[in-house]
Amino acid sequence: MTATFAVTGGKIFDGNRFLDRAAMVVSKGKIVSIDAENALPADINRIDAEGALIVPGFIDLQVNGGGGVLLNNQPNLDGIRTICATHARYGTTALLPTLITDHASVRDQTLVAAQAAFDAKVPGFLGLHLEGPHLSLSRKGTHDPALIRPMNEDDLKVLCHAAGRFGVSLITIAPENVTPEQVKRLHAAGYVISLGHTDVQCADVAVYVAAGASMVTHLFNAMSQLGNREPGLVGAALETPALSCGLIADGFHVDPASMAIALRAKTGPGRIFLVTDAMSTIGTDEAGFVLNGRQIYRKNGRLTLADGTLAGADIDMLSCVRFIHHHLRLPLPEALNMASLYPAQAINCNHKGQLAVGLDADFLLLSPEIELRSTWIGGNCVHSNAAAKEPAQS
Repeated sequence: MTATFAVTGGKIFDGNRFLDRAAMVVSKGKIVSIDAENALPADINRIDAEGALIVPGFIDLQVNGGGGVLLNNQPNLDGIRTICATHARYGTTALLPTLITDHASVRDQTLVAAQAAFDAKVPGFLGLHLEGPHLSLSRKGTHDPALIRPMNEDDLKVLCHAAGRFGVSLITIAPENVTPEQVKRLHAAGYVISLGHTDVQCADVAVYVAAGASMVTHLFNAMSQLGNREPGLVGAALETPALSCGLIADGFHVDPASMAIALRAKTGPGRIFLVTDAMSTIGTDEAGFVLNGRQIYRKNGRLTLADGTLAGADIDMLSCVRFIHHHLRLPLPEALNMASLYPAQAINCNHKGQLAVGLDADFLLLSPEIELRSTWIGGNCVHSNAAAKEPAQS
């Protein structure tokens, strides 16, 4: 792609509204203007969207794998490249590869791989999400109980030393195994702190928010539930404006009625945003995989252990957007924001999540039926759906 070009012939959703007869000019990977098509210079290179919706690229803060790769099983640069490239095929232009509870040696390999991916500027790589091992045994979900443990001083030193070396640093912790003082140190080092896999009581959540926690990992799943006398983490998440919450919208992890209730209840500045919690199955026809020595089975859109425990999700971000738009009847602009703007805000990423002057040129061309035509990262087309009409250049 040339250094400067204009995307024309579609409807631009900038994160606030749809713009008709507008053109988005991209130069050196950034958006330099969004203006009327008839204001473009005559000699500028044009990409004709041919009636497509031009929308911000999706941002996924919880991606365990894709393309046959599970980060836990392949914690290296090639593994991260495969995961990012696979999810770009489904509209994700920025993601956090996510390491599930594992041995400290695997964590350390992953930290090295994440820095290598950051230094290599792997398209789509935004940073790293460490989900465990400092979680609650009582809310372990699919995490191996033998590997769950309290955070110690050595853990803190390793994590704080690595922070900022690989882009966005996100960690999911449970108050049962991490103290408020440890959270303060992680937050000061640059980590976004998310509460998850915990039986924490509502009153204690405020202590961790004061220490620096600002997110909740996959709302409703693997956490203390909303009760009449004890609101749990679910109640605290919905009642606390400062907390942003990830949501897996596959119809298996959370009932659509619960999703709708949460969306009505939650007010800003923290928002509910979409995550996939995707495993290695995305983009493959594999029937299952092995995690920490245990077989995970894939059937009818679900991933489970042998006992039926959900083990991550078998869904991509575009499918999540379609789900909440069609099943929850959420307006398309809000559904798109839940996959782009709101996750960007949750991690204070001010250069992505919208289409605006000065921001990264991460965008998608979608058909009016919300089918992906092409994915663009930093102004480069990284995926074009051969089944759809490719954009024409002029």
